[in-house]
Amino acid sequence: MSDDDRSQYQGFYEALTLGLMFPVAIGVGYFLGHWLDGLLGIKPWLTIIFTVFGVAAAFVNLFRTAAQSDGKPSDGNK
Repeated sequence: MSDDDRSQYQGFYEALTLGLMFPVAIGVGYFLGHWLDGLLGIKPWLTIIFTVFGVAAAFVNLFRTAAQSDGKPSDGNK
């Protein structure tokens, strides 16, 4: 596999990771908050709070990934 092919796959992998990161982080926050609401009986407060935490975590990960790549193609080494 040539270097050009690897960089293309690396870019696809990074885009796929970012595309999956948002719904997973938000979903985990939502379901954790929903479960805790049911356990403690204080609906809907923890669902709202943990969903906001999930959104914030998704953006933090996005900014970390953007800062790591710094607009340059990644070579896979950290």
